[in-house]
Amino acid sequence: MPKQTLIVSDRGQITLPKKLRDRLAIKPGTALIAEEKDGQLVLRPAMVTAVRIYGDEEIQSWLQEDRITPNERKRILKKATRR
Repeated sequence: MPKQTLIVSDRGQITLPKKLRDRLAIKPGTALIAEEKDGQLVLRPAMVTAVRIYGDEEIQSWLQEDRITPNERKRILKKATRR
């Protein structure tokens, strides 16, 4: 694709050429990351990852599973202080 000059609006916006958007599958609502590298503006797609929200019950169960007994604590501390 030949170089094109883009004009920045008063609000700091630019319009990406349609051919470029089509080729890179950039659709309305696509998240892009803008960064400066060596004095140049670089735009790249933002990676979207699924987020799972855990409930209080799940968190409490993990906390219970991660607890150690007083005897285990003594054994671990004794082993750690031997070194």
